[in-house]
Amino acid sequence: MRCHDRRVHQAFVHTATLIMGADADLGAPGAAVTVALCGHWEHEPPCPLAAHHTRATRVEGEVRLRILFAAEPTAEQTVRERIDAALAAGELRGPDGSVTRWRWQSSQRDEVADAERAHGRRLVRG
Repeated sequence: MRCHDRRVHQAFVHTATLIMGADADLGAPGAAVTVALCGHWEHEPPCPLAAHHTRATRVEGEVRLRILFAAEPTAEQTVRERIDAALAAGELRGPDGSVTRWRWQSSQRDEVADAERAHGRRLVRG
């Protein structure tokens, strides 16, 4: 248990599949997730709702996102809904004004993989 002034967080994983152009900014969907969870992609720590990390990988014309996040179990669904809403919006305007677009295909819950457990613990500690 954490001390009484800190809430108990747990690590979770959310995955999503997007369609993006080959030359599209692979970091834009992760930035959109950060905006949805934190208000802006540049912010002072800690993340207000859920500390998180997004990994994007191109696989045969798709972009697969794996979002590892730490949140109170009671906030898990809210975090997932915000992630999905950000990705369903399908675009992000970058700091230079350019817009990166994608098409959301699907998302789902996943288990924290063994290789992610240490990172998950760091996110939980904040």
